[in-house]
Amino acid sequence: MVIGIDASRANRKHKSGTEWYSYHLIKELAQLDDKNQYILYCDNLLTDLIDLTTEGKSQQFVEFDQDGFQKIKSPHNNFKAKILKWPFNFLWTHGRLSLEMIFNRPDALFVPSHVLPIIHPKKSIVTIHDVGFERDKKLYLQKSLGSKNKNFQKLINFSVRLFTLGKYGANVMDYFTWSTLHSLKRAKKIISVSNFTKNEIKEIYKQKLKSNIFDKIKVIHYGFNNKIFKKIDDYDKISEILEKYDIEPPFIFYLGRMDKRKNVSNLVEAFGLVQKDIKDINLVLTGAADYGYDEIKYIASEYQLENRIVKTGWIGEEDLPYILNAAEAFVYPSLYEGLGTPLIEAMACGVPITASNIDSVIEAAGDSALLFDPLDTNSIAQSLVKIITDRPLTVELIEKGHNQASCYSWTKTARQTLQEIESL
Repeated sequence: MVIGIDASRANRKHKSGTEWYSYHLIKELAQLDDKNQYILYCDNLLTDLIDLTTEGKSQQFVEFDQDGFQKIKSPHNNFKAKILKWPFNFLWTHGRLSLEMIFNRPDALFVPSHVLPIIHPKKSIVTIHDVGFERDKKLYLQKSLGSKNKNFQKLINFSVRLFTLGKYGANVMDYFTWSTLHSLKRAKKIISVSNFTKNEIKEIYKQKLKSNIFDKIKVIHYGFNNKIFKKIDDYDKISEILEKYDIEPPFIFYLGRMDKRKNVSNLVEAFGLVQKDIKDINLVLTGAADYGYDEIKYIASEYQLENRIVKTGWIGEEDLPYILNAAEAFVYPSLYEGLGTPLIEAMACGVPITASNIDSVIEAAGDSALLFDPLDTNSIAQSLVKIITDRPLTVELIEKGHNQASCYSWTKTARQTLQEIESL
């Protein structure tokens, strides 16, 4: 069987949740599967995935075969990539990938994140990570699709409204809703990354979809890179990495995008309250600045925390385990998640975690996290103080976290995903 995979997210330089999911699944499928042939579809030259036989990033030169496919080294020599150029910075999946499905359709198509192209094989499977955009649109940046040219935007908006009979416009929120509904209706199977997301899909779309559609949803949890996220006793290397990012212990660590949904502004305010009890602790925020970042900076300034907060920006996987191993605690204050890979990575590194008392976090962490109300800064602050000062508690959480993390791996995720693809 020829299996096509949308690898556009896996090829992004600064990866976060869905991008790492796509990247690691492709890597693991290359190790596991010696029967099927794979085509990776991308909007640009593949870089990180050129060599699937190695653990790290490949530094090889880009090469093409006589049929125009980008060459990829893989353990079973069954992967290649096709670069699908598209003149616009939007609708690559519905536009260019759909065209490819017309003229060169694979036997099956796997889309690792939400958006099934309008034209697709009958055997198609899509992963839906979360539907938070349906729960609280205020947590997401409201913006138009496509060009900054206003006339072009008007044309796109008119075309979309015409195509959808007036139900949707050319904005990101409508695009999320339409694409998710399209995937749920048209894909032969759906992968949900958690029971929480599966239940959310059922609850939110029960009035818009036939009930039998929900029967095709299979829950397959995220994994994590257990080759690097683990306890590390190379203290010289840990010190080197901390120095690289100007991180001074002791510190509390947050990993994730800095936006409204991740609730970092409440974390920063809570950290200001923590300073009353623990004055010599720092807060390290690692992740890309996004919608709501200005509010985070404002609160840090109001509490005069500039000298206590380190904003590292995005950091690649290779350095994160060393930072996690040096942290006093890991904090995850998100308001909405599909599952939350950073929680698993932190537990694997032996860091005590404190996190939001939301269903998806509880599903990911089990009883390994000290929970708080993410809307209550006092609750967050109290949890941070307790996890830093209560040594018996932290020892208990570390042990539970280690056991919980052992339930996850990308190999397990890939094996279950391959079973679903082959059963299409």
